[in-house]
Amino acid sequence: MTVAPEDAAGDELAALFADVLDGRYPPSDGGFHVVEPDRTTGQHAVLCFTGHAVVATDRPPDELTDLGVDGYGGAHHPDALRALAGPGGWIGVLDAMLVAHATGIGGTSLRRTGDLDDHPRVAYARTIRVAVEVLADERGLATVGTGLGGRTELGFELTGAPPGQREGQALLRDVLAERPAGEAIWASCSPGNARSLRTLLAVGFVPVGAEVLLHPSSH
Repeated sequence: MTVAPEDAAGDELAALFADVLDGRYPPSDGGFHVVEPDRTTGQHAVLCFTGHAVVATDRPPDELTDLGVDGYGGAHHPDALRALAGPGGWIGVLDAMLVAHATGIGGTSLRRTGDLDDHPRVAYARTIRVAVEVLADERGLATVGTGLGGRTELGFELTGAPPGQREGQALLRDVLAERPAGEAIWASCSPGNARSLRTLLAVGFVPVGAEVLLHPSSH
């Protein structure tokens, strides 16, 4: 699933990510602004850029201010995230947001498969994205689906090759080769997963911010 132009009209997250791709970031003013929860996945999220936060929520801005949300780290404070999620809500991990562009050259050994639905990475991808497909070969697998704001998002894991940056880089380059040329491909990576983060950087992914996904309980 992708967001068609007519569907993206008025989609604040889609507009935000389009601006980021064009190098237009929120102002580094120490503040934050609120957008509606994600239309594509139904998720709430807290996104942080340099000196500014964007919170996808149905909470009013005044309530977020009272929680200490700001553009200098307050938006990702554990107390603020727990309050936004509610007592029974789910809080995702803090991830770096990165983006690269597909090459579309094809000719790889990756093949689409429906045989890996029970793999934990595939199962997780389907909890946070829609229209997830799996590309795999003897080296490992990658998930590609539609996430926040209609973004094309990937996850990857080496399953048959020895862990290492070269093998991971080769897998990621092949994923980019299998997608339409010029398509923006987004990835989220925990900063502590240094090997994966180095791999993403090595194949041209550029860090643009940080995110935490939320599935709130009722409030």
